[in-house]
Amino acid sequence: MKDISCKLLVIGAGPGGYVCAIRAGQLGLDTVIVEAGKPGGTCLNVGCIPSKALIHAAEEFEKVMHMTARGSPLGISVGEPSFDLEKTVAWKDGIVSRLNGGVAGLLKKAKVKTVQGWAKFRDGKTVVVETEIGEQVIRTEAVVIATGSAPVELPFLPFGGPVISSTEALALSEVPQRLAVVGGGYIGLELGMAFAKLGSKVTVVEALPRLLAQYDAELVRPVMKRLAALGVEVLTEAKAKGLSSKGDALLVETTEGKDKKIAADRVLVTVGRRPVTEGWGLEEIDLDMSGKYIRIDGECRTSMRGIYAIGDVTGEPMLAHRAMAQGEMVAEIVAGHKRSWDKRAIPAVCFTDPELVTAGLSPDEAKAICEIKIGLFPFSANGRAMTLQGEDGFVRVVARADNHLVLGIQAVGQGVSELSAAFSLVLEMGARLEDIAGTIHAHPTQSEAFAEAGLKALGHALHI
Repeated sequence: MKDISCKLLVIGAGPGGYVCAIRAGQLGLDTVIVEAGKPGGTCLNVGCIPSKALIHAAEEFEKVMHMTARGSPLGISVGEPSFDLEKTVAWKDGIVSRLNGGVAGLLKKAKVKTVQGWAKFRDGKTVVVETEIGEQVIRTEAVVIATGSAPVELPFLPFGGPVISSTEALALSEVPQRLAVVGGGYIGLELGMAFAKLGSKVTVVEALPRLLAQYDAELVRPVMKRLAALGVEVLTEAKAKGLSSKGDALLVETTEGKDKKIAADRVLVTVGRRPVTEGWGLEEIDLDMSGKYIRIDGECRTSMRGIYAIGDVTGEPMLAHRAMAQGEMVAEIVAGHKRSWDKRAIPAVCFTDPELVTAGLSPDEAKAICEIKIGLFPFSANGRAMTLQGEDGFVRVVARADNHLVLGIQAVGQGVSELSAAFSLVLEMGARLEDIAGTIHAHPTQSEAFAEAGLKALGHALHI
């Protein structure tokens, strides 16, 4: 095949890669993107979007089950419900397919050339792509590495048979009667709670003293309460050791040093994700690494001129919107614009029940820097939350004590993921408590709890 020459080559069409390529195309850069799978990467195909579809289906099914079992306080009654996971997965696949086509269409609209196959570096300016019809050589002035991440596999619980990753969990044809989840982080709890709502007997095994260790205990408390209500068994300070000889149980070592068997039809391993740095010929260009990640500066430049890296391959936080922000910035830098990137205002959302949102510094992180004021407003005092039967949770604002500059915002509650944009906007604009409190929030909405949290920190909350 004839060699391709371009201004910018993007390796990986996940959220960071395709956004980078689209923005580069909009700026008039001759851009090529290489992807071995479908456009959209892990997030669109086997991560963010599919998992939220399953979570939503589980929530809807649980609502109906409650109406059947106890009757609804809303006055709604229904017959005996049933659940067809295959049909749900087909619905989820339809959404993913539409979004795949959307991404491909956007790339085409931006005049980005897409090459399907696996890319390998020959040198810092040359990549060879293994396509279905042979090798395609691409020569470029600049390269963006956006190869993403993959689930971490435990040597004593290799994927296969009853042991699955989040990818396989989102493609099951039937709900497992007994599900053991190894790893009490956000992926394990999001999927574990969804399957518990669909009827699985779920057990979560976590080696650390508590679940969702990256969040403070006050924020996680409503999630723990909900896990108990769903009948999810939680084992903390417990270590998974492998499968039983028959493969029908997970072997766990408890804090007392005793072995315990957890009967399981499926074992979902969610102990983290690793950057995909192998198989791309990175050894041919010898980039500096930061542990297992590619080392970058504040503009996503690697140690080699003309080579950038974005997204999960560059480290935490492994968030699609972080990768997108980096990708957009890099495209503009390559086009000659002056850009920088600051991660302080990146929100993180955990789609458990209830949902968790954090942006900026936690109270403990802020205390290490300066004296602070904290304002917390509970959803139990918010009218809209009550009408949604979502009183369990709160919004919390952390600010400097001297000038009231907002340093961090956290929330836990039903649907609080939709407040994340407001939280990050406040941090991005350098707002103060007075700005939050002085902004008129529509009534009745859960967003009023945000304004009240600001008022609380100032010492004069109105509704508590």
